[in-house]
Amino acid sequence: MNELRFDGRTAIVTGAGGNPSLGRAHALLLASRGANVIVNDIDAKHAPSASTAKTVAEEIVAAGGNAVHDNNSVATEEGARAIFQTAMDTFGGVDILVNNAGIIYQAAMTEISAADFQRTIDVNLMGPAWMTRAVWQHMQDKGYGRIVNITSGSMAGFALQAAYAASKGGLFSFTRATAAEGERYGIKANAVSPAGFTRMVLGSQEEDCPSYQTTKNRMRPEQVSPVVAFLAHEDCPVTGECIDAMGGMVRRTYLATTEGIMDLDITVEKIAERWDEVIAGTSEQRVPYALMDAFKLHSKKYEAQPERL
Repeated sequence: MNELRFDGRTAIVTGAGGNPSLGRAHALLLASRGANVIVNDIDAKHAPSASTAKTVAEEIVAAGGNAVHDNNSVATEEGARAIFQTAMDTFGGVDILVNNAGIIYQAAMTEISAADFQRTIDVNLMGPAWMTRAVWQHMQDKGYGRIVNITSGSMAGFALQAAYAASKGGLFSFTRATAAEGERYGIKANAVSPAGFTRMVLGSQEEDCPSYQTTKNRMRPEQVSPVVAFLAHEDCPVTGECIDAMGGMVRRTYLATTEGIMDLDITVEKIAERWDEVIAGTSEQRVPYALMDAFKLHSKKYEAQPERL
């Protein structure tokens, strides 16, 4: 099979500073395959990494690729427009948008502040929305675009992650909606639900906990990036899909319904009597919920935390 390349294409990758980070890995892979890359990150001083968007862009250039850095925030419409303008001013267009930037606050519903809850939504959900709006007309006019949103298995529901789960679940639905709208214009939108050893793991888990060591040893960010790159390529055959990627494992996540019941004279009592039929489904359909038990591992905040962030 011929190598899938991105020569002549320009990609924006948000949240691509930091090392280790998923965004950095995505940016490096796309650049190594010929793409021009806008490496975006806010370069927060408190992040547990000395790497920044600027250093990642310099890393790409040093390896012979084309990249520039951008430090605008995706959390505002103005910031998103500025990131898009960086791409236009530097490379004259945008073909690929990877909405990777994200934050997480692990806290109980009674503990998370209103500001932290709002910021999670602003970055994780509104960030991709603002970025997509910023590039949409340009992609529509060209009749081509690839959008890859980074969601999370947490959208199935995890304790102490109400804000994060809500933002990522919303992004799953946002992906489906934009895929439906963009298909007529040659714009494909898909989502990736990843797991990898990143700044989120460094910031939320103790080094001696099982999930930290498992993630560090078996789930490299570079194992996720080929999935992102495939969905970002012109040969991508799908739109509106969500693909899990972790430690070399690649699979599809999708919505499913049970057969349920049908009764035109439905009553509360009939629902109670036939409840098992309402919720009965295959083991495959119940996989997302089983994950809630499978990934209960230790973290700094809470002794029963998921490994996937």
